[in-house]
Amino acid sequence: MLNNYEITIKKQKGLASVDFRELWKFRELLYTLAFRDIKVKYKQTALGALWAILQPFLTMIVFSVLFGTLAKVPSDGIPYPIFVYAGLLPWNYFSAALSSSGNSLVASSNLITKVYFPRIIIPASASLSGLLDFFIAFIILIGMMFFYHFTPSASGVLMIPILIFLTFLIAVGCGLWLSALNVEYRDFQYVTPFLVQIWMFVTPVIYPITLFPEKYRWFLSLNPMAGIIEAFRSATLGHQSVNWNLLLISAGIGVLIFVTGLLYFRKVERLFADVI
Repeated sequence: MLNNYEITIKKQKGLASVDFRELWKFRELLYTLAFRDIKVKYKQTALGALWAILQPFLTMIVFSVLFGTLAKVPSDGIPYPIFVYAGLLPWNYFSAALSSSGNSLVASSNLITKVYFPRIIIPASASLSGLLDFFIAFIILIGMMFFYHFTPSASGVLMIPILIFLTFLIAVGCGLWLSALNVEYRDFQYVTPFLVQIWMFVTPVIYPITLFPEKYRWFLSLNPMAGIIEAFRSATLGHQSVNWNLLLISAGIGVLIFVTGLLYFRKVERLFADVI
């Protein structure tokens, strides 16, 4: 006796449309693409990975002279060089990851049009590859902490991986938005560098959040990187307690950016191969 079956295929909406098991299945591709980006970045360079140290270190020197010595920008009572370097570390990683992931889909157009795989892996791998530079540059911060006699607390040491993960999450979230928009509107390849430049000056990298009157500080918390950088500086240097209100608001907005970026990316993902 034959049974009659009826199969109904419905389009899934929301986070249900994201197949996390499929993403886990393609995890090796994520690592491969991230490793490829690292190799391409340092291929045929004389200094290689030393550029990961030179860039933030030289930037720290320039900022220390311009803003610390000449402009007399306050630094929460700690030496300005280590103050600004502790802010530059997460910011440099975020800005590099944002720039790379924002243009990652267009740069991988040949791969997208030939082979199927979860497209989310491309901007995620672009953000992941920048972590190597971050950890290399972190060595200089450790040396500066010994030089200036700063010691993080045990809770601060435990917080550092969490803050790095939050920075990665925000970078991926912004990268999902920008990379998807860049496929359809190539104007965003010009918007991204301008966005990164402006974003830095509204983030407490070269100045402390205490520079602003207390009643206006809530406005800075709308910037997801503001709370992350302030908390990273406090966790590594241990010179003050973490501003939990600022961190929680910034982290919440960062998670919101990631979730909405993931949903928008999934919504337009099926069109990439046709319009890229």
